[in-house]
Amino acid sequence: MTRHDFLVKWGVYALALLPIWFFEGYFLTRLPVTAVQPMLLPLAVVAVAVLEGCVGGVGFGLGVGLLCACFYPGMEEWMPLGLALVGLGAGLLAQYVLRQNLWGCLVCALLALAFVDGVRILLRLAWGEYALGPMLRLTGMEIGCSLPFVIPVYAVFLWVYRRVPKRTHF
Repeated sequence: MTRHDFLVKWGVYALALLPIWFFEGYFLTRLPVTAVQPMLLPLAVVAVAVLEGCVGGVGFGLGVGLLCACFYPGMEEWMPLGLALVGLGAGLLAQYVLRQNLWGCLVCALLALAFVDGVRILLRLAWGEYALGPMLRLTGMEIGCSLPFVIPVYAVFLWVYRRVPKRTHF
């Protein structure tokens, strides 16, 4: 793969992230349906990691984590590292344990959301801010309202994956 193809591929992935980020930030935050809002950016990291593998997942996760840390007020500083680890884990699972399809993405997304919320819970417990019961209830609600969005997020990145240049072997 040439450098140009590499830059085009990841540029298209970044452009595909924009409508998902816009939908999460400007539409889902204004819906008073539940007390929590779905997390779509970790789902995007999982979808790319499932399709591209662990190296692509780490890089994309780091980029999305930096986006979260820069543009979301109150977002924890560990998000770039956390989403890079999510990309690594999802990529490894999809490459070696699960299939690189929608079902593999659903399993990886469930594990990724549990990891992100689990770290949040552990940090807040360590600081003594909240009780465990309400945090677990909110985590369950957040994961439950985020998982249905795996299908459209995966579909967006699958569409991109099928249209970007692939690695050529000689």
